[in-house]
Amino acid sequence: MHNRFKTLRLAAFILTAGLCGSAALPGGTATADENDKPRSTEELARAIRDAVVVVVASDREGESRGLGSGFVIGSDGVIATNFHVIGEGRPFKIQSAAGKTFEPIRILATDKPNDLAVVQVDAKDLPSLELADSESAKPGQPVLAVGNPFGLRHSVSDGVVAEFRELAGRRMIQLAMPIEPGSSGSPVVDRNGRVLGVISIKSLGNIAFAVPSNNLKALLDKPRPIEMARWLTIGALDSRDWTPRMGGSWRQRAGRIVAEGSGAGFGGRTLCLSAHQPPDGPFELAVDVRLKDESGAAGLVFHSDGGHKHYGFYPTAGSMRLTRFEGPDVTSWTIIETVNNEHYRPGEWNSIKVRVDGAKLQCFVNDELAITAEDAGLGAGKIGLVKFREPGAEFRHFRVADRIASTRIAAEQLLQIQDLAAKLSGDEPPGPAAAEPFFAFGPAGMQVLRDRARALDRQAQRMRQLAADIHAQSVQKQLLDSLAGKEDDVDLVRAALLLAKLDNEELEIEPYERLIDRMAAELRDKTAADAAPVDKFDALRKYMFDELGFHGSGLEYYHRSNSYLNEVLDDREGIPITLSIVFIELARRTGIHVVGIGMPGHFLTEFRPTEGDPRLVDVFGDGRVITRDEAQAIAGRPLRDADLAPTNKRAIILRMLHNLLGVAQREQDLAGALRYLNAIIALDEQSGPDRLMRAAVLGQSGRRAEAEAEIEWLLKHNLAGADPALVRQVQDIIRRGGR
Repeated sequence: MHNRFKTLRLAAFILTAGLCGSAALPGGTATADENDKPRSTEELARAIRDAVVVVVASDREGESRGLGSGFVIGSDGVIATNFHVIGEGRPFKIQSAAGKTFEPIRILATDKPNDLAVVQVDAKDLPSLELADSESAKPGQPVLAVGNPFGLRHSVSDGVVAEFRELAGRRMIQLAMPIEPGSSGSPVVDRNGRVLGVISIKSLGNIAFAVPSNNLKALLDKPRPIEMARWLTIGALDSRDWTPRMGGSWRQRAGRIVAEGSGAGFGGRTLCLSAHQPPDGPFELAVDVRLKDESGAAGLVFHSDGGHKHYGFYPTAGSMRLTRFEGPDVTSWTIIETVNNEHYRPGEWNSIKVRVDGAKLQCFVNDELAITAEDAGLGAGKIGLVKFREPGAEFRHFRVADRIASTRIAAEQLLQIQDLAAKLSGDEPPGPAAAEPFFAFGPAGMQVLRDRARALDRQAQRMRQLAADIHAQSVQKQLLDSLAGKEDDVDLVRAALLLAKLDNEELEIEPYERLIDRMAAELRDKTAADAAPVDKFDALRKYMFDELGFHGSGLEYYHRSNSYLNEVLDDREGIPITLSIVFIELARRTGIHVVGIGMPGHFLTEFRPTEGDPRLVDVFGDGRVITRDEAQAIAGRPLRDADLAPTNKRAIILRMLHNLLGVAQREQDLAGALRYLNAIIALDEQSGPDRLMRAAVLGQSGRRAEAEAEIEWLLKHNLAGADPALVRQVQDIIRRGGR
């Protein structure tokens, strides 16, 4: 179990290779034969994970509303998932275990009451799963699921069938296994890898339910295909104005056209052609474009034949490029000119314009001439928009005319506006009087103010980030120093409080150190100096749990407060490891020998007297003394002697950091995850999985140079848990902007 949890921490980028699943036809029912043998969890995970996909759904604004799961049930690209995962009328994408993105081409069938949907993507020979007879499932039967909880792609959970239940009028399979957001749509398979159900909901706290596979088979028997053009009602383009070509996703929202996904043309090219024809003779066309990532490219297309032949003018990797396409592949692609232009603003809206006068082409960015060329390779044709590669782009104010008026601000006006902007100061809102001088400049005045505001925002963000980094590094150094001494001299209270200070800059550590010392003094006053160790041990348990009221956090187990020792001391509520620290340190200060036991899944302590048998203590269970069998029941698995061995203090702090890292993952807190990973690696710099995850999180956070440096370090050192092939996969995903 510990190794499985370790794998989960590799982050959403990390995809591992597995064995291909069977190539069953949609709706096929598995039949057992004499060669069917139940497989281990590891074998099953390898066998089915390549058939499990990530479903990336969109909200009304076209932004990602999270990840769900699905699985392939037909070699011709048929995929099953939940209805609520794809969302009614909304765009979505499918990503395979190998990291390839597919656009859905049709919705084959839906069953909204049973929360099922079957979609088809343009792909062949995908690894697929067979459907079992769900009525064959029995309570207590071992099952396994692979999904994408909290964006941690292709994560494995195992458990058992609990029971069949009627839930809101539906017959559902109740599961006893950990299920988190993002697991919806995951297949629940038996020990032969056949699908018994589709995870749908979590109810009544943490109880998971799956739709029986027989419901899915019934749906497959009555398909009602709907092409995506009809399915998409959220943001659908007006066909009287626009015609998409060569795949990708094009939609409109709030006056903007949004393009996403990779197209079928060379370079991931996808077009959206205007229904309006350009004027006869010389003409100009223009659009405002904003790239979601500068690794993408998007802009204007003209002289298009409606297919692979056209000109394109667009920003790409911070440069401006004019190209001519005469076919579907690289041999028919001509770069007429690529230039760096100081007037292009990365990450912002940029106005691009092309003037076409016969063979003479003039290309502008923000009304500044960027490229002049003579090219007569293509004749007249359609006009419109183009996007390349995976990263998305937005367009607005598409226009075509004999001549488009310049919006460039005259130099004299620009100086006047900048002078007015520089005079704005103070904490009070400017108000009408301050705004009045800008009215005379119209949109130009607003643009200059917005440009200045963006520049100040970027500067402020850099300063905030630098201050946060300085704080984290300072606390991290103190944490390392606190753990640097001999094991018996290390004060776990101080180390745990420093860990809390990573997140809480204003935390004062000394008052809590004094509080622990005061508690220990009170405890010593309650026991005779010459009392037997076992009597002191019993007094400690009574004092901490009966008199002070420390207790386990049952209702908010995963709340960060339970990992902050200062708040555990304030509230007298915590999780096993933080309560154990209080218990261990009170014992140490009163001459009682208590050690930490890092049992998988649940932290314990053990009283070790000089005479007599050791005693295991469940501090989360109000300090109850338990047997090894009871500890095994808590762990939910057979225990080895090594599972009950003492845990050193550095390992305790590392375990606390990993707990906090898990919380950050659940909350999708990249900044927090990075803080914890930095501290983890400072304590254990040879941890391959954690270093690989740090590279992934740095990439997600836009800190590409640091991510690349981490990848290069990993490739050089070849650590356990960071196989070079996996490291290169993560590197490729980072370079593609996390897509």
